[in-house]
Amino acid sequence: MTNSDSENVRPVGGGGDGETTVVHLMRHGEVHNPEGVLYGRMPGYHLSELGRQMADRVAEHLAGRDVTHVVASPLERAQETATPIAKAHGQDLATDERLIEAGNVFEGKTFGVGDGALRKPANWRHLTNPFRPSWGEPYIEQVVRMMAALGAARDAARGHEAVCVSHQLPIWVVRSFVERRRLWHDPRQRQCTLASLTSFTYRGDKIVSVGYSEPAIDLVPVHLRVGAKRTKGGAKGFGA
Repeated sequence: MTNSDSENVRPVGGGGDGETTVVHLMRHGEVHNPEGVLYGRMPGYHLSELGRQMADRVAEHLAGRDVTHVVASPLERAQETATPIAKAHGQDLATDERLIEAGNVFEGKTFGVGDGALRKPANWRHLTNPFRPSWGEPYIEQVVRMMAALGAARDAARGHEAVCVSHQLPIWVVRSFVERRRLWHDPRQRQCTLASLTSFTYRGDKIVSVGYSEPAIDLVPVHLRVGAKRTKGGAKGFGA
């Protein structure tokens, strides 16, 4: 869905016993990245002013929810996105290394079609297997750590709600796993806009549905929304 008042919810299985817990996986807000590099796990990349507005918007959106646990990736952009949410609910902000961005050999480089790293033959060996993928952390390893992080957040917020601030690729990959889709995919089709919420509803220890909402969609530049066409030099969308 593409408005702040609606949520697309997909059942992923029946049953499940016990209390209901919701774990929201949130993608961080826009990052200040004027060079357009793939920043990945590199330190020193902070939210832009627009990104801070996105974080505040989602904090307002969640203000009336029963959030009892807020945790973020250790990277600055995730910590800065989570801070207003934790503050709004009177929670200490926790950090979970398992929520970190996916590892990528192209960190620090521009990575777009027709420019940057793809023009250098020395980098082509990293592009041989899109199914693993050969250029970074295997998808299945991302699933394992993200499922563990989700489980820890669920346990910390039993019967309530938790917010985990992470990054686009790990969020999309774990959602694909839960919804029983293949893990390899076209990055342009990830439904995981800046400052979006991918919400996993648990009954007891079992995920019974996955929801998706975009509370700050009006703040997201059009070229960074799902399905937007990449342009030459437009690597900013990759360091998410």
